[in-house]
Amino acid sequence: MTSDLPYVDTHQTTVDASRERVWAALLRYVDTSLGARKAVPLAWVLGTKPQSGFESIDEIPELQLTLAGRHRFAKYQLIFDLTDTADGQTVLSAHTYSAFPGPHGRIYRLLVISSHAHVLATTQLLHTISRQATR
Repeated sequence: MTSDLPYVDTHQTTVDASRERVWAALLRYVDTSLGARKAVPLAWVLGTKPQSGFESIDEIPELQLTLAGRHRFAKYQLIFDLTDTADGQTVLSAHTYSAFPGPHGRIYRLLVISSHAHVLATTQLLHTISRQATR
C-alpha cells in the first residue's frame, strides 16, 4: 500500500466472514455507491473527477483495492486492505491519503477532516460493507 499523497488516516473493522465474501461485498459497495455513475448535487458543486468521486486505479483481488479521485479542493486516494485473522474473520481496513492545495483546500480540509465528518463517513462505509458481507 503506497500513495504519493499525504497520509490522512486509517479505519478498520473486523468482519465475521471470509476474505472472499468481504471482497465481494466491497466490490458491490464500490460499484453501487462509490463508483456509481449517477450525478449527485455535491459532485457537481465540488467538480469531482470522475463524476462519481472515485475510480478504481489498482486492484489485487481479495487483498487490496485502490480508489482515486479529485475535485476543486482535494486530490485523494482510498486504499482498502483485507487480511485474514487466525479465527477465520477478515480485517477490512480503509486508508485515506489526500492533498488539499491552496487556501480553499485548507478550508475544505478543516470542514471535512478536522470536523470528523470523514471519520463518520468512513466508519459508516466499513460497517455497511461488513453488513453486506455477513448476510
